[in-house]
Amino acid sequence: MSTTSPRSSRWASNAVGTVVDVARVSELAHEAGALAWVDAVHYAPHGPIDVAAAGVDVLCCSPYKFFGPHLGLAYAKSALLERWRPYKVRPQSDEPLGHRFETGTLAHELLAGFTAAVEYVESIGWDAVVAWERELGQRFLDGLPGAYRLHGLPTMDGRTPTFALTHPERTPDELAAALGERDLATWPGNYYALEIMERLRLTDGCLRIGIVHYNTAEEVDRLLAALAELA
Repeated sequence: MSTTSPRSSRWASNAVGTVVDVARVSELAHEAGALAWVDAVHYAPHGPIDVAAAGVDVLCCSPYKFFGPHLGLAYAKSALLERWRPYKVRPQSDEPLGHRFETGTLAHELLAGFTAAVEYVESIGWDAVVAWERELGQRFLDGLPGAYRLHGLPTMDGRTPTFALTHPERTPDELAAALGERDLATWPGNYYALEIMERLRLTDGCLRIGIVHYNTAEEVDRLLAALAELA
């Protein structure tokens, strides 16, 4: 087992949508003699991931975020996998490297869904995904009623189309319930991002609104109209 201490980073914030300069974080980690671990769960459906360009040592993710099944996946440099001692049953194969970290019979139905999800994203293309999400995200930002406070970047530069809002009079739970009655799905609370909510002193969390490539301009307009009605 390597004695090098890991330093972890999220590729993008699941709370406010900010995209992290992962390559720079990896560089700083390596300068300190640490391994660069990256959680790419939130970023995965919004943009391409190049582990070599980012210089990461380990990257964790799950296909459920990019339209696949609930399944854990991880990338790690082969030099690390060769050094690490896996906790496994003795009959489990050591080769190829990834097999030594599996725990018996694989969930083949989930792997089939994972492959299908990757093929689906590839069929659309990242250029199209990124461009359309940026357009929809900017449409949302331009039309956001002034009664709401946006926690995060006010531009689509350096962010995913994930938006955290608060209202001076309505709690996130109240807003989410009212939007749900209008067939608009949002998520109130801290979405497991407890540290940033504590830092922002938001005891009730925020209302999170997420946009992905299959959303439409009409849906964004309907959401904005509902927010204006509730303002």
